Amino acid sequence: MRLEFDQIMGLTGLILDGAGVLIVALGAFVSVARFLLRGGATFAESYRLLRENVGRAILLGLEFLIAGDIIRSVVVDPTLLNILMLGLIVLIRTFLSMTLQLEVEGRWPWQHIAERASASN
Repeated sequence: MRLEFDQIMGLTGLILDGAGVLIVALGAFVSVARFLLRGGATFAESYRLLRENVGRAILLGLEFLIAGDIIRSVVVDPTLLNILMLGLIVLIRTFLSMTLQLEVEGRWPWQHIAERASASN
């Protein structure tokens, strides 16, 4: 059986989506396990690390999900409606990524660490 280019790209998009979901799920499970097994740290510190680790897993998973959407929307079925839907999805996921990064790292993606240090002084 010979696969056509569109089928290969559709399958690639699905694999990227699956990888994104898997990253988020495994990241959350591993983060919770580390939270539960963490000894010697205060609850507040352990909770902060849990939120940061789950946030990082979500950020990485979102990148894979966006890649899958781009491949399916642009390569497989490039209609105007699909491109507009892709734009909306990317905007929403980009907003989520930026706010998660702000929460996890305490800075916006475009801020350098030196700028943050000088702003806090």
